[in-house]
Amino acid sequence: MRNRLFFTTTVILAALALTAIASGADSNVGTWKLNLEKSKYSPGPAPKSGTTTIEAQDVGVKYTSNGENAKGSPTHMEFTAKYDGMDNTVTGSPDFNSISLKRIDANTIESITKKDGAVMLTSRTVVSHDGKTRTLTSKGKNSSGQDVNNVIVYDRQ
Repeated sequence: MRNRLFFTTTVILAALALTAIASGADSNVGTWKLNLEKSKYSPGPAPKSGTTTIEAQDVGVKYTSNGENAKGSPTHMEFTAKYDGMDNTVTGSPDFNSISLKRIDANTIESITKKDGAVMLTSRTVVSHDGKTRTLTSKGKNSSGQDVNNVIVYDRQ
């Protein structure tokens, strides 16, 4: 009896996990607030604030980011993209105007940003297993030609 209950429970849990995968559950979806204390911007300066909202859309996401840059001016950036590695238009960024996304696993996405076709940044975004933290690690160049090596941490809201 005990073995049968264990087997039944295991089958149910596996079915639930497969359902979540099949339904396209995306750990990035939600609202994320920039955690400046845990983030590292090189080169600086860091922005004063930022909130990112990620919405599920077909097999991809709609990404909207609002905040305040280091000088206190408002910022707004957005794009819609699928996880297919194809370039998608980005509006509002001074450093890039397209992005491609590729899903690595349930919690990891790789992206490449470009400005007028030239690769600017390669990035990896990882959502923690508990789903509370999202870390974006980017390397490359900004629009001024400076080396970029950022680790940007967000907390789920």
